[in-house]
Amino acid sequence: MFDVVSRYKHPEGKPTPGMTIEELRKKGFSMTEGQWLTRILFLESIAGVPGMVAATVRHLQSLRLMRRDNGWIHTCLEEAENERMHLMTFITVKKPSIWIRGLILGAQGVYYNLFFLSYLFAPRVCHRFVGYLEEEAVLTYTRAIADVENGHFPEWHNRPAPNIAIDYWRLPANATMLDVLYAVRSDETSHRFVNHSLANLNPSTDVNPFALREPDMHLKGQKISFDREESKDFVQRSHEIMQKQMEKMK
Repeated sequence: MFDVVSRYKHPEGKPTPGMTIEELRKKGFSMTEGQWLTRILFLESIAGVPGMVAATVRHLQSLRLMRRDNGWIHTCLEEAENERMHLMTFITVKKPSIWIRGLILGAQGVYYNLFFLSYLFAPRVCHRFVGYLEEEAVLTYTRAIADVENGHFPEWHNRPAPNIAIDYWRLPANATMLDVLYAVRSDETSHRFVNHSLANLNPSTDVNPFALREPDMHLKGQKISFDREESKDFVQRSHEIMQKQMEKMK
């Protein structure tokens, strides 16, 4: 659906050397600024739903069963907020058309309710699905970065980053849209790692390994996820680190 809405194409083969930007876009080897933003806005408006749904379901479950959540709620809410900030950043570049707003409204209504029902019965499947969705997001931003760096997306080559992006990611004052793309891709890589890792756990009994800290980006770039034993070890190391810090404060 993302490809259809944004008219995204990725034809086989390589472009002929010397092709102009107009020819590259006509042949589908590159996209216009409008097409990129349509794809990104639609993607981010959908990507912000799962974290909020998961947090809502788990929050209500915790209240209903009167038991702790093992740290899952905060991570899910954090993901939803981060995806929302991606959307808020890119709409400063382009306001979506009425048609796109309507499409997002319909897609969000259907997706939220389907994901809500699915999460009630199969939370692990839902986290796995989100992990794959985040992989699509990583691929999208990787291709956008490549287009900017290869000169196929000149509109963003030296375009200043929006103030909201500079404040949110604490970017330097002279940051450009390319820096924003790198920051957003880093976020999506984290979400991919987190959701694939949560999909490997028992959502009823296992502790969220990311409740206290997250692994660095080097690890997230090398591995798709933690398996269940790795998650337990990471939780144990997190507690040991906290214990050492508390001892130092005494």
